[in-house]
Amino acid sequence: MKIKPLADYVLIEPEAEKEKTEGGILLPDSADKGRPEKGKVVAVGPGKTNAQGKITPMEVKKGDNVLFTKYGPTEIKTVDDKKEYLIAKQDEILAIIE
Repeated sequence: MKIKPLADYVLIEPEAEKEKTEGGILLPDSADKGRPEKGKVVAVGPGKTNAQGKITPMEVKKGDNVLFTKYGPTEIKTVDDKKEYLIAKQDEILAIIE
């Protein structure tokens, strides 16, 4: 299944949760690790249309590593490859990680 975002939406593959804390404690699968806040941009829409009918280009591009709001993006699961993605408006992306 191929997902192509529309307007100013961004498809993000969330970063895998860490299995070990910084102190070296291993986290079991049953531990609530929380929702991710980092990920890699998989696809972007063309941009938002302004009042004059022109498309405002996107600031993020495919391949960017980004930080985003914790509960802003919507979770999506694909049927074909059973992967989990997040789809968010560009406004919900806080920064590009360089």
